[in-house]
Amino acid sequence: MKYIDLHTHSTASDGSMTPAEVVRAAKEAGLSAVALSDHDTTAGVAEALAEGEKSSIEVMPAIELSSESKTETHILGYFIDPESEALKSKLESVRRVRYEREEDVCRKLNALGFDVTMDEAREIAGDNILCRAHFAKIMTNKGYVGSVKEAFDLYLSNGRPAYSGIQALTDVEAVHLINDAGGIAFVAHLNQTRRTLDDLYDFLKYLKSEGLAGIEGYYTEYTPESGEAYRRLASRLGLLLSGGSDFHGAFKPHISIGRGTGDLRVPYDLLTAMKEYRDARG
Repeated sequence: MKYIDLHTHSTASDGSMTPAEVVRAAKEAGLSAVALSDHDTTAGVAEALAEGEKSSIEVMPAIELSSESKTETHILGYFIDPESEALKSKLESVRRVRYEREEDVCRKLNALGFDVTMDEAREIAGDNILCRAHFAKIMTNKGYVGSVKEAFDLYLSNGRPAYSGIQALTDVEAVHLINDAGGIAFVAHLNQTRRTLDDLYDFLKYLKSEGLAGIEGYYTEYTPESGEAYRRLASRLGLLLSGGSDFHGAFKPHISIGRGTGDLRVPYDLLTAMKEYRDARG
């Protein structure tokens, strides 16, 4: 069996490894293909593709777009053209709004009594996309929480007191942007949308009418039961499946590339179906 990981992050957004290191880690883990899907940026794609050529592993150019929705919704885009002018132009405004969102997160953390600053977050992020994970890292380093995961679980995830819902794109706009950039769009980690299965059915049906290709059917946080339920939902709607670990390197050390928390296995057949869909669409 050949396995893949279509959801990974690098230092271009909120991962601890460079794009090349992510690709090498995928190769060392025995994967046949990997997608670099950094948050709201394609800055690491060229480096990942070059490393893929060098390391003889298939690399998909990808992105994970945050979007405004009834709940937190992220849209993964696969096979995108990172040089698409429409994409590059829109990502500039997305980056500005993302900065405003992280300022809002910082204010909320301060109001909760945490001594964190935008300067500290910018120092960790460098020239790359600023993300909640950078605040989670600060909180971990200062001993406010035991791990980045705990920071998200208690404060930074949707529904937690320091979460900010400020977004530059709606879910429909994210789908359209991915399609306009030559990619195919998938809703990421359905568990984080905090929707019931009935609500998810209606939501995904609507997004499909706007050009959605599929959902993330295999994911680190899914239970066996929820994963099966999401895959049945995709089958009912005629949606494709993708899958990935949401690998962040040392920022989420409990997640391994390709394996998640230990039992994740994403079959290569999913990627074959995605390519066939892309090619048939033209």
